[in-house]
This record gives sequence, structure tokens and C-alpha cells, in this order.
Amino acid sequence: MDVFKGVPFAEIPGRFQKPKPHPGWDGVMKTTEFKKRCLQLNLLMTDTRGSEDCLYLNIWVPHFGSVANDLPVMVWHFGGGFLVGGSMGANFLDNYLYSGQEIAERGKVIVVTLGYRVGTLGFLSTGDSELPGNYGLWDQQAAIAWVHRNIRSFGGDPDNITIFGESAGGASVSFQTLTPHNKGLIRRAISQSGVALCPWAVNRNPRRFAEEVALKVACPTDERMAACLKMTDPVRLTLAGTLSLAGSPDHPLVDNLVLSPVIDGDFLPDEPYNLFHNAADIDYIAGVNDMDGHIFTGVDVPSVNTPLVDTPVEDVKRLLASYTKDKGKPGLDNAYYVYTATWGSKPSGETIKKTIVDIGTDYIFLVPTQSALYLHASAARTGRTYSYVFSQPNRMGGIGRPYPGWMGADHADDLQYVFGKPFTTPLGYWPRHRDVSGYMIAYWTNFARTGDPNKGESSVPVTWQRFTSSEHQYLEINSNMDKNYASERLRLRYVHFWTSVLPSLPTVVSE
Repeated sequence: MDVFKGVPFAEIPGRFQKPKPHPGWDGVMKTTEFKKRCLQLNLLMTDTRGSEDCLYLNIWVPHFGSVANDLPVMVWHFGGGFLVGGSMGANFLDNYLYSGQEIAERGKVIVVTLGYRVGTLGFLSTGDSELPGNYGLWDQQAAIAWVHRNIRSFGGDPDNITIFGESAGGASVSFQTLTPHNKGLIRRAISQSGVALCPWAVNRNPRRFAEEVALKVACPTDERMAACLKMTDPVRLTLAGTLSLAGSPDHPLVDNLVLSPVIDGDFLPDEPYNLFHNAADIDYIAGVNDMDGHIFTGVDVPSVNTPLVDTPVEDVKRLLASYTKDKGKPGLDNAYYVYTATWGSKPSGETIKKTIVDIGTDYIFLVPTQSALYLHASAARTGRTYSYVFSQPNRMGGIGRPYPGWMGADHADDLQYVFGKPFTTPLGYWPRHRDVSGYMIAYWTNFARTGDPNKGESSVPVTWQRFTSSEHQYLEINSNMDKNYASERLRLRYVHFWTSVLPSLPTVVSE
């Protein structure tokens, strides 16, 4: 395996500007060390880390018997709410979360991971041409174009590029398939727990947050704002982009994710749901984890994670009221009816807690993903569509652990399996974890090779049927899977509520 670390795909970016091509270099460039991530807040949001010089990618090339030639290419987009993250992910004892080694070796593919600007420097926008926003998406696009131009020299097939990502990275992948700027560059795409239609993926009022940032760094909020922001110290700008990580049922955490892409008339010429014709020839897998919403609802309603404390039914109502606020009381009444219909007269404490996690999962991830799959399938010409739900139980759940025993797969639980951690660090996992990791790598890399997750270099445990406009097939992925794990119409009743019933209600005029 050859590993190229820190290959520049663009110049050091100008502040709030699109990336420019890298000028190149003389002689041999040594690519032996990963570069810093893009300038961003630390996890406590008290300081910054990283650098403005961050537009680099990393490449893993496996060689089998002879030098690699015409291999499928998989390009990874990291998640982190468009606020944090890096091309290599978390690092523990030099074991980077996003090391492409296991995927490349097991699936016989080239893996590329890329850096892109996040936070204020990646996504701040005034909503007009002064600061149009989406700089981080342009960075990703520049990396995809670089791979398309250059990957043949590494043994890759430029006409067989699959982009994949999780959370904000999954939504980024979705945006990259929808923008007209990638025509002909992308063959296939995989969105894990995030699509362009998620409620947090597009900021429709970017100027409000830009003004908040301007006030924090002592810039005016009138016509001089953009010029002043461009001259402000990047560390101060980054620190000014802090988001509140507090939540409650009345002010859910998901509403705080405001540093996100915008409809700028250029990268995104229209609402995402009107752009699926651009993905008509791209094969697409999208899916969620069965308890993706837990990471958010656990903040909004902390009692969800405390077995000895009951979660009041009132909290279910308050959370639903926040998610349906545009529709006022009729929206809440309808939603409450749908989510409590199976409760019976005396729901158990566990039922109430699980319902809250389901509501968060549906609203934040699952329903938007189903909508994206449906739109992709209806717009498709040659593109194939596949849907999944990942349900390997969280390893923190159970007696004496931080999470309740009924926990399924939380947000980001899929990452360790896609990147083969149960093989890299076998002592930290059970055999069943190696099983599910092997399954995911097989499906993902078969799909990258052929456009069909069932066909390729790796055998799979269950045939994964295509999702079509008439038959909404999906696969449930976990370590126990057999043919009963292939099903259809994922959570149809709830998808129908959010996509048909709720939008048909009259909107209440708010302040």
C-alpha cells in the first residue's frame, strides 16, 4: 500500500474566497505527514486549532501483485456540523479514525480523504454577492476535480469516482451531486446520516448570523460589514462563530446549527429539492442510523439517558411543538397523535424515552433522507438508488454504562465500522463487530466498483434490493443480518406525516 499524506489540491485559500488552483512545485514533493485541519473551534469552543493553510488530501493506494491500475476511487467527506472536523478525524495513538487503509485493502479501491474549510471561514455568508458563502463546498468541489484530473497517475480510474461522507459530510456529498459544477466528475455517491434536505443543511437566513459575528468582532452591520470581516483576524472570526450546544425541548439543539450552506445562485442555483436532475446519472446510496437523533435529543431532554428518572409526556409535546412550530396547534396535535398512537393507555417509561429519540431521528435525519432517495429515484436516468438503516447497538448502552440498554445505533456509530476499526484494533471489539464492519466495507466498495452493492470483489450476507419510486426497498445493516433484514417502506407512517400531512396544514404566521 502506498500512502500519500498532505497532497495540496488548491492554493492557501483567500479569506471568504473560492479556492484557487495550486501553483505546483519543482522537484519531488515529500508527502509523508498529514497536514493541519482547517482553522476551527476546539470541542469546548474556548479556543481554536488548525490553520488557514489546510487544502490538502490524503491517498491510499493498494497494490495487489502488480502496480495499481484503473482502480475505483472513493473520496471521503468528513462530518462535524460544518463547524469542526478534519480529513483524518479523531486520532488515538496514531490510529486515525479516517485512515483509508482497511477500506482500500479489503475492497481493492483507492481511498482519498480531503480537508475543507469549516465554521465561520467556511460558511459565513451575508446572503448576497459580498460574502456569498459555501466556501467549504467549493473546497470539496476543487478536491473532487483534482482527483478527477490526477488520480490516473496513482492507478485510479477517473471515470469511476464515488464520493462518500457522514453527517455534514453526508449532506456535503448530497450537495456535490446536486450542484451543476460537478457535471461528469462523479459516478456514484453515498450519504450516511445527512442529505441536502435535512433541516440543518441549508441556512435560509444567513445574514442574521453574519451580523452576530460582526458585532462580536467589532465590525459594523451596514454596507461596510463584509469589507470589515474580510480584514479581521481569522482566529477572532473563528471564535466569533461559536454556536450554543445547549438545548431544551422548546429550543432544540438542531436549530443552533446555523453555519451551513446557503442557496447562493451559483454552487446551489436553487432549492436542493429542485436540483435532482443534476444527479440523474449518479448511483446513490443514502441511509441513517436507527437512533441517529439520540445525540441531539439526549441534549434537549437529558432524562432520556437516565433510567431512574421518568421522562414526562409533556416533553414529547414540547419537542414536537418545536419541530412543528410553523403549523401551530394543528401541527402539534397531528404529530402527537401519530407518535403516541401505539402507546396504549399506560406507556412505559422506556416507551416514552424511545419515542423522543424516534421523533428526533425522524425529523433531523430519517425523513429528509427518505425524501432525497425518493427524489433521486424519480429523477434518475441511469442512476441507481439504494436505501439502508444501520442498527448495530451502541457500545455504550447497558447496565453501568452512560446509555440505556435499549440504545440502537447513535449518530456517528457507523464510522468505526465503515473504516474497519474492529480489524485495526481487534482488542477493542467483539467478533460480531468485525462481522458488521466486513459487511459494510463489502457493500460500500462493491457499490464503488460496479454501482451495485451486491456485485464486486466482496461477498455480502444479504442481497440489497434497489429503491425505486414504486417499491421503497431498504436494507437493515447489523451483525445478525439475514434475508429478513431486507424490507420495504421504512417508517412509512412517519415519513408520510412529515412529508404529506404536516406540509398540507396551513402555516401559522409567527412573529
